[in-house]
Amino acid sequence: MNVSINWLSAMLGRSIDPRDAANRLAMLCVPVDSVEPLFEELNDVVVATVESVKRHPDADRLTVCQVNDGSTTIEVVCGAPNVTAGKKYPYAAVGSVLPGGLTLTARKIRGIVSNGMLLSEREMQLGTDHTGIMELATDAAPGTKLVDALRLADTRLELDVTANRPDLLGHKGVARELGASLGVPAKLEPIPDAPPEGPPPVTSNGPAKVGGIEVAIEDVEGCPRYMAAVIRGVKVAPSPTWLQARLRSVGARPINNVVDATNYILFELNQPLHAFDLAKIRDARIVVRAARAGEHMTTLDGEKREFQAGMTLICDGKGATAIGGVMGGGESEVSDETTDILLECAYFDPKRIRATRKALKLTTDASYRFERGTDFMAMPDVMRRAVALIRAVAGGDEPEPAVDVYPKPAKSRTVFLRPDRVAHVLGISVASDVAQQLLTSVGFVVAPKQNRLAVQVPGWRPDVTREVDLIEEVARLHGYDQFPTELRPYRPSSVPDDPVEPLKARARRVLTGLGLHEARSVSLVGAGEAQAQGIVNPMSLEEAYLRESLLPGLVRSAQRNWSVRERDIRLFEIGVVFHESGAGRQPDETLRLAGVLSGAGTPPHWSAAGKSQDYDEWDLKYIFGEAVRVCGAEGEIVEDDAGWLLRDAAGNTRGWARELRADQPAWAAPLYGFELDIVVGRQRGMRYEPVPSTPPVERDLALVLPPGVEAGDVESVIVSAASELLETATVFDEYRTSDLLGRSVAWRLVFRARDRTLKDREVDKIVSRVLKLLKDKLGVERRQA
Repeated sequence: MNVSINWLSAMLGRSIDPRDAANRLAMLCVPVDSVEPLFEELNDVVVATVESVKRHPDADRLTVCQVNDGSTTIEVVCGAPNVTAGKKYPYAAVGSVLPGGLTLTARKIRGIVSNGMLLSEREMQLGTDHTGIMELATDAAPGTKLVDALRLADTRLELDVTANRPDLLGHKGVARELGASLGVPAKLEPIPDAPPEGPPPVTSNGPAKVGGIEVAIEDVEGCPRYMAAVIRGVKVAPSPTWLQARLRSVGARPINNVVDATNYILFELNQPLHAFDLAKIRDARIVVRAARAGEHMTTLDGEKREFQAGMTLICDGKGATAIGGVMGGGESEVSDETTDILLECAYFDPKRIRATRKALKLTTDASYRFERGTDFMAMPDVMRRAVALIRAVAGGDEPEPAVDVYPKPAKSRTVFLRPDRVAHVLGISVASDVAQQLLTSVGFVVAPKQNRLAVQVPGWRPDVTREVDLIEEVARLHGYDQFPTELRPYRPSSVPDDPVEPLKARARRVLTGLGLHEARSVSLVGAGEAQAQGIVNPMSLEEAYLRESLLPGLVRSAQRNWSVRERDIRLFEIGVVFHESGAGRQPDETLRLAGVLSGAGTPPHWSAAGKSQDYDEWDLKYIFGEAVRVCGAEGEIVEDDAGWLLRDAAGNTRGWARELRADQPAWAAPLYGFELDIVVGRQRGMRYEPVPSTPPVERDLALVLPPGVEAGDVESVIVSAASELLETATVFDEYRTSDLLGRSVAWRLVFRARDRTLKDREVDKIVSRVLKLLKDKLGVERRQA
């Protein structure tokens, strides 16, 4: 959402600093993506009067103009056909820098030197028209800066508006939020030369007439409320400077005074409007009804569109004339010859609009707002202001009040707020009068009721439906930065965590401990990458499929690091991948862990004796093994030609690790990667063991191992022969001599009983059994001193 600082300043009655406004909005949970000064590149352009125009002696399509820039008269060669003596145009002198970085110089054109340039809309990036020079309807004297004459100097804020806050899609909603922070009320700016607002619309629960046009709603579900006003005697022409400036400040292109007036209301009050040429409404009838399959219409963009059954249409006596809430039709469009108009102000069902927009693949400013919900209750005030604005900029009269067809009137929602509940949820006490003041500052109507507040929710806040929503508003307006930072007493939940969460947390601890950084990549990929299933309505071709592997996203992250000459890369990701499960079925989802490694295994340090060693395949194998250990994957890591595989008992591959192929610079180290399934439910929970309260009994055994006998084999026999009293068996020495046939390996055996103190004879009996079994199975004997 583009917001004009000048527009907000006019509503709040004070000069607003753009950076301060951005910070205040961010603290109110309305993040600002950018703060952009507007039209600074037009500071060299001035208003100039063309005093005379004559044909170029050596070119039929060129003219030579004498241009008064306020200080002198300059000769300019021009190729546009619409330059007329006595009128004013934008002029840039020699040395001026135009948008795009072009610096003007004096140039000889067919033998005549042209000193500067008369400019079109496109050359100044004020529009797309390049057919002629931009004619200025202004009283500004020659030499006046164009940005001052057209009121273009402004700053634009780009807001990141979430779907649940449609009120922030209009300047009044943004001004309301800023006003609450600044402690000043937000008011609509006066309309210059506006006539007094007319009477409110006449409400009817059935068909009604205005200006000889019958208005009726047949599709009440798709359009619960429809208002229409007739304005006669308008003159379609360019809009006044102030109105064009407001539209340009938010990135909209001025068209004519009637259309510009409807767009002004759109950006001011977040209410889309539509103007019909009254003379083009057939059979003097407007009906809001559901479309019938096969109906079609040519829309304002010149496209012929066919409708599906159930779409909401605005029809006259002969057929469709507009797609409700999306776009008007070409046949009823306002043109330069229009003198009478019918102005529409309606509320359309958000779900219906979204379905229509998706089916027709047609997104407009109107559909964007209707999908999120407009202010159902403010429509009468919007209609009165819109009529006054059109009459101010295009003339005309409103012979009779507008009609308001409203079959099923709705009441404002009331939600109760308990101060005790506010304190319980937020952890701090907020006095009842403070909560009342905070909510009132953004338009809620609050009435104290014994130990609670009755809060009437305004129509522009469809997201507030429960008490917890009001508590969130109190917290937001109080300021999250005002909450204490210390940890307060709390009661832990009795609901256990999802088993996968401790597993993911453990994987993160282990991998970050190994020096890796967690990354997040988009689960959508383009054609040619690892993909599982196509998306029905992708945002772009680069995100048209569900991913089948995590590694492509990590490889892209590695390439981005290389692009900024970052050589050392250690990334991992925990995420879901998708696999096709059959036609007409949702894809299967698998949780996986993946990582990529390249460059130095440790960060550089001045104390290092030399350069840190790069990762190699053995580092990869170790990290892969640690990942297998913490992810609950059962199976065996086996080597293959490309690297290592993790195979389960059935022989299925559950993970792999190898060197990856990537588009990498010559100075980059090899890129290694691994990926494996995360298996939930295979991990043993942590078990508490108290510190032993009884003493241990230790025995050292020096055993002679014949050639070919491994220490692991000996330890397995020791553990199997000893009872549960054996606590640990540890190798602590190895001895080799020519006197021995083999080698001597010494073990330290620690025995302990949890419930009593062991006696030597108990332990000696166990040791004797161990020695006998070792001799019988492996030929291992105790070494004699």
